[in-house]
Amino acid sequence: MSKKNSNAILKNRFCDFEDLSLIYFNFKNKLKKLKRKSYLVAISGGPDSLALAALTRAYSFEKKTIFYYTLVDHNIRSNSSKEADQVKALLKKYNIKLNVLKNDSVIKKNIQSEARKARYEILKNYCIKKNIKTIITAHNLDDQVETFFIRLSRGSGLTGLSAMKSLSKLDKKIDLYRPLLDVKKDSLIKISKTIFKKYFIDPSNKNTKFLRTKIRNLKKPLMKSGISYDQIIKSINNLASSKEVIDQYLEEIFKDLIHISKYQILIDFKKFIRLNLEVKIKVINKSIKTLRKNYYDPRSKKVKFLIRSIEKQSFKKATLGGCLFFKKKDNICLIAEKGV
Repeated sequence: MSKKNSNAILKNRFCDFEDLSLIYFNFKNKLKKLKRKSYLVAISGGPDSLALAALTRAYSFEKKTIFYYTLVDHNIRSNSSKEADQVKALLKKYNIKLNVLKNDSVIKKNIQSEARKARYEILKNYCIKKNIKTIITAHNLDDQVETFFIRLSRGSGLTGLSAMKSLSKLDKKIDLYRPLLDVKKDSLIKISKTIFKKYFIDPSNKNTKFLRTKIRNLKKPLMKSGISYDQIIKSINNLASSKEVIDQYLEEIFKDLIHISKYQILIDFKKFIRLNLEVKIKVINKSIKTLRKNYYDPRSKKVKFLIRSIEKQSFKKATLGGCLFFKKKDNICLIAEKGV
């Protein structure tokens, strides 16, 4: 396919369908408001990320914005490199250059979780190399609901249940942007089929040993029972609104409770033990994130175990989230754990 023809397809096909035209219009307005000169676009080859590739490429014809299309090959499955090459060849037909980055670390347990962490670390390093400030992912409405159920199954509190944010910090210098959280997966599949005529399916997405796959398989039974994803999203958004109010309150608590320096964080112990458990968890998570710049919070059960340990008179030290906790006069002290 010639460059001219591929550009014409990406420019015009969204206009051929009213629903896809609306998705592109909303997507375009979101990027205009963000006002970034360049982005890293996280690609996997699935319908979600290919739809994102089509949307960003179409946007590049209207605005002088640079998009770096990047796929991380974990080499966990025997055919992963071949599949990465197939995705690269498909995008090349539409004048989209895909960078394939290899993950050299060996992942043997907690495969999906560890692969996700490794992926973000690789993408972050690529951003630093190219001076990119924002990573765009294709997380969508269905992902939002699935994440809600995953966290619900783990006993998460308000923070975990109140949805992924469209814009968040991956670390101090790099943002993570999810512009498709209000778009259904079916619409993204339609974009991929309309533009690229195909998409690739990761076999692990059908593997029922993974919790996300089990939850994904609940969609049809829920629909038959009269419970739609639209209804669940309304509840998630209500929880998010409640969280915003509580976060404002918590910021005042953090200012009163936590003293931050370059190498350590001090938490006033007497004030800490008077808080309820949920706020204590948030204080610990906030402290770890501030010191280590971690994107993910530790599992809540690990934080609760740490809190119980800290409140014992016999407590000496403990580690969590790459931090060493110990008592220092009237404070709980956190420093970065060596070698982490």
